[in-house]
Amino acid sequence: MAVLVAILVAAVAAPAAQADDISESKGFRKAVTLAGVREHQAAFQAIANATGGSRVSSSPGYLASREYVVDRMTAAGYEVTIQEFVFAFDGDATPPVLQQTAPTPTTYVDGVDFDTMQYSGSNDVTAALVAVGLVVPSAVANSNTSGCEAADFAGFPVGAIALMQRGTCPFGQKAANAQAAGAVAAIVFNEGTIGDPARNNLVTGTLGAPGVATIPVVGTTFALGDSLRNGVLNGSTGRTMRVRTDILVDDRITWNVIAETPGGDPDRVVVVGAHLDSVTRGPGINDNGSGSATILEIAETFAAQDRDPRNKLRFMWYGAEEFGLLGSEYYVEQLSDAELDRIMAMVNFDMVGSPNYVRFVYDGDNSSFPVGPGAAAGPPGSAYLEDLFVDYFSSQGLASDPTPFSGRSDYGPFILEGIPAGGLFTGAEGIKSAAQAATYGGTAGVPYDPCYHLACDTYANNSSTGLDQMSDAAAHVVLTLSRVKVDVRLQTASTPLRTSGTLQAAGFHDHATDAAIDR
Repeated sequence: MAVLVAILVAAVAAPAAQADDISESKGFRKAVTLAGVREHQAAFQAIANATGGSRVSSSPGYLASREYVVDRMTAAGYEVTIQEFVFAFDGDATPPVLQQTAPTPTTYVDGVDFDTMQYSGSNDVTAALVAVGLVVPSAVANSNTSGCEAADFAGFPVGAIALMQRGTCPFGQKAANAQAAGAVAAIVFNEGTIGDPARNNLVTGTLGAPGVATIPVVGTTFALGDSLRNGVLNGSTGRTMRVRTDILVDDRITWNVIAETPGGDPDRVVVVGAHLDSVTRGPGINDNGSGSATILEIAETFAAQDRDPRNKLRFMWYGAEEFGLLGSEYYVEQLSDAELDRIMAMVNFDMVGSPNYVRFVYDGDNSSFPVGPGAAAGPPGSAYLEDLFVDYFSSQGLASDPTPFSGRSDYGPFILEGIPAGGLFTGAEGIKSAAQAATYGGTAGVPYDPCYHLACDTYANNSSTGLDQMSDAAAHVVLTLSRVKVDVRLQTASTPLRTSGTLQAAGFHDHATDAAIDR
């Protein structure tokens, strides 16, 4: 009986991919080196250094990054296309200001204590701060309705600054309600759910579109918002604040880079994607120089080994991801139904070198998270892609954790068209748990990437161990998908092997789309 139990346990624990499948990628993985990935990241850092400190879409830094990728992929023998598109640029023309002017003058730090909301209006105002329907602390995540209804502003004094809390409705709805009630600016702080280690993350979000509100709108940490409310849940806080935003909004040109293998079945295309742009505040060497460099190293190695793929590989570097997945969205929108049908799978690599990393795998079947705005099962085949990554890590004796299949990176537009997707992520502004620190090392109670969307996201903002392991996993899956005989779109998954499955394992990734689709 003990022998039978052991056999059954082994059968349950066996990964879906056979061991020999994983061993077949060993030579390829060995050739995809950490040094090669870091070489590309160093090039992106040098570009940022020479062009004002960032690689934001449409900027000289982004153009130089584009040319670097084009030159490398052309030299490797790929068929390279530059896809141009126009997008609405929105950013700080001059640094924003948030100050308490009374009773105790205090100046807060941009990017640490507060952040300008995308599509915020511009103005420089000083006025009384008034709390609007706060719930502190929140017992249940995403339950706060502060500012979501016009009725929340009953008795709100015209000319005041509204202090609201993140919760159930979009930031744009809060800002529009505040403006309609006569607010001259709005401050939105994090929700502060009891027991949530991410309660003090900085709120970074978007109003959804230009013109939703014309008043200045900024987001803050829970700690700052909680201190500003001065114990008040609804009404005057007894504080006077200055909010200054100077926003530049205009239409700009940017680009996607598309590079295809000359060979491979054109009716069985595998898209391998990463966004190339950074935010305005810094060079973005983890977000997402890490993903961009990883797929560039994989593509060059694939060509150098003169591999002849069964399925066509389409490597893609997207522009304007930081403005709401605009590059990948534009690409997908330009495809005909027939062209969409030819894409068998999409794998995405966005932030794969976070210094306080966890090996996160997109939860394609949503088997670990409650269904909601930030988590849902992907199209058929997504669970199969998840298994490829999870089984690879298991074969190497490495733990992995699921992260919600939220659509908040460049795979989002693909899954909306029914294309299966998967990918890797090492964490953004989410807080590492004690259990994760015990499994992966690093520091509990600290963000996975303390420099997320900040100027310090430089070449030094990196875990070489995490990046090496994630690039190996990416190399294995890309090689596997280049020659797999099955149609990914028709595959189901076996039970994946996971080390944990809690919302705390999410990692977070609040790019500009977060508030637009969630809160």
